[in-house]
Amino acid sequence: MKKAKNSPAVVVNRRAHYDYRLGEELSVGMCLSGPMVRKIRDHHVQLKGSFITIRNGELWLNNLTLGAENTENIKLLATKRQLMSLAKARADGFAIVPVKLLAETRYIKLVIATGKGKKKYDKRETIKKRDIERGRY
Repeated sequence: MKKAKNSPAVVVNRRAHYDYRLGEELSVGMCLSGPMVRKIRDHHVQLKGSFITIRNGELWLNNLTLGAENTENIKLLATKRQLMSLAKARADGFAIVPVKLLAETRYIKLVIATGKGKKKYDKRETIKKRDIERGRY
């Protein structure tokens, strides 16, 4: 019996668009072990609550939820030019936010973006615009 092919594992951080005004997006690689790859391809992953830091000249994804309650800190792979650009944006007051996790090809990539945090009234405007587009007003 043939095994059914899984759909490409794409995990989206939906809170990112709600909590931040996102700027430029960047696709980076990840240092993963075998069991981590299996969990990601089986859709046992959440980006909710995860964040990105720069430590010792390296990008790190913190609090990635893999499996039931297992959280991991994972090193991200970026070029020096990308890293310098992100460090400059971080110094200017922007946050680095994980947006999507892509596993469409044999490589697993993380899409990150720089973002500025929204205030409460900005979030209300976002909700209002979305409701108007849906035709609720």
